[in-house]
Amino acid sequence: MSKPTAFDPGALFDAHAKAEFVDKDLAATMATMVDEPDLLHVPTLAGGHGRREVADFYGRYFIGHWPADTALQPISRTVGPVRDGKQLMVDELVVSFTHDCVMPTLLPGVAPTGRKVRLAHVLVCGFEDEKLAFERIYWDQASLLVQVGLLDPVSLPVAGAEQAERLLDPTKPSNEMLRR
Repeated sequence: MSKPTAFDPGALFDAHAKAEFVDKDLAATMATMVDEPDLLHVPTLAGGHGRREVADFYGRYFIGHWPADTALQPISRTVGPVRDGKQLMVDELVVSFTHDCVMPTLLPGVAPTGRKVRLAHVLVCGFEDEKLAFERIYWDQASLLVQVGLLDPVSLPVAGAEQAERLLDPTKPSNEMLRR
């Protein structure tokens, strides 16, 4: 008699991300999700609630709307206990790309700038019945706007790619803004 294997939320999420970014397959993306998922990109309020809205969002605004050089670099993954019937997972990662196409999820209404971007993200995910039930995706919109040239960091307490660089290399300087 074989012992049942434990559900691995990270493996399911990795399959979900592969379907979105590598395979660019809406059906495969949706197959990783519960019947009524919730998706929210917090800074721009992009996403949807329920299968129809989430599939519409992915199909119209997300899948295939990323530059060819998009890369996801994991920093940390934390899988927590079941809460309210859902297994929780938090991913910290850096997303990098060249802003060479329209990106309605991150930069709605902004024409491509051709600039390189390295952007820290935090994803909070919930899993139910071994499927993705919700995703909440956070990034610093000011950092993104600095990197694409739409916000001047000189007169504001904001940083651009330095945020991601500091997360990826803890020996990089901190407290630069405090010295201004």
